Amino acid sequence: MRAPIILAVDTSDLETAIAWIKATDDSISVYKLGLEFYLNFGAAGVEEVVKRTGAEIFLDLKLHDIPHTVAGAASAVSHLNPKFLTVHASGGRAMISSAVQAAPKVSITAVTILTSLSESDLFEIGYANAALESAVALAKMAVASGAKALVCSPLETAAIRSAVGADPIIIAPGVRPLAEQGGDDQKRTMTPRDAITAGANFVVIGRPITKWWSDGEGTMRSAARTIADEILGALA
Repeated sequence: MRAPIILAVDTSDLETAIAWIKATDDSISVYKLGLEFYLNFGAAGVEEVVKRTGAEIFLDLKLHDIPHTVAGAASAVSHLNPKFLTVHASGGRAMISSAVQAAPKVSITAVTILTSLSESDLFEIGYANAALESAVALAKMAVASGAKALVCSPLETAAIRSAVGADPIIIAPGVRPLAEQGGDDQKRTMTPRDAITAGANFVVIGRPITKWWSDGEGTMRSAARTIADEILGALA
């Protein structure tokens, strides 16, 4: 049974991306293709992945520009029919609304605050409030602007769920199994099980699964299955 996991397919090799998807498709629900992938392979690469795997795609482009430009970008990729397309919530109400109008069949997904940022990073950038308060405000504004999904740190998931209600989909990146805590660029993290319990609909996981590819397809498949079972156990 597939768990509500979005696998971060962070690779610059198309065949590797397809192999990762095929190796984990019994455990993973959605696959994230981000800037690295898109800048290497473009729309044709996304189409090839879908054609050869049938995967549902989280297109993580984090669009952030003036409303007219973001509307054009969202329209340009809407034919790929991603399940989710990300924009930065900090782009504001008009920008988010423009993306929603340009790609009405896509779940425009607003990224609140990157999980790689610490509290001190936020204040250095110029945020007036701490991460929790800022993320909640961005989430409420994004939903009011038409965003159907949100990306937030698992540490802010419960507060955002309380603020926006049950309907918006919440996606939590920066989740790490206990054995994987620390050691990379994610600062505000939680275990996958705890993130789901806190109210996330999906969790994004990358390296804790994909790092096992070097040990073989079976090892990677087993790693994905272990994490999937942990999450499904929490849901049960």
